Amino acid sequence: MDDLSRRLLLQAIAATLGAAALPRGWTEIALAAAEAPGPKLSFFTAEEAADVEAVAAQIVPTDDTPGAREAGAIQFIDRALATFLSQLGADYRVQLAEFQAALRKQRPATDARPFAALDSDQQIAYLKTVDRTPFFETTRLLTLLGMFVLPKYGGNRDGIGWKLLGFEDQHAFYPPFGFYDRDYPGFTVETGRTR
Repeated sequence: MDDLSRRLLLQAIAATLGAAALPRGWTEIALAAAEAPGPKLSFFTAEEAADVEAVAAQIVPTDDTPGAREAGAIQFIDRALATFLSQLGADYRVQLAEFQAALRKQRPATDARPFAALDSDQQIAYLKTVDRTPFFETTRLLTLLGMFVLPKYGGNRDGIGWKLLGFEDQHAFYPPFGFYDRDYPGFTVETGRTR
């Protein structure tokens, strides 16, 4: 019991010191961030994600069918650049900064809105000027992957991309799989298993 009470006392002291060390209002900010809706970002800042999502939404727009925004392409791109495509991350971040800087340079000094805040016609007009850049080409590829990838990788939310293609995710394995097993007597088509 003594060890337990000492442990609880130390935890209480640490919590009190931690709360006292935070500037006023930071606790509320931390709580709001923890409760923020939507998936957490691993690679992008919120501003970067908004711009990349807006680009993706122009690549596969929403009309009478869902587009990249509804398919969660930004979640796929964020996850890909943070994990299995992390070797592209540093270059992509530089290219994104160049994309944003070129936009600011092209816009009037009085209009400092980010790409995501522009209306659709303005976004399309700007994208036409950068559609041959490495940033745009990489974003286009990642957007398409995010539309049609297995949902477990962060994109293709609810199979939206597959529905657009008419693809049904049904695994069907029937023999013969290849020349080496076409005569295997233990496989039955009815059960899909060996006897």
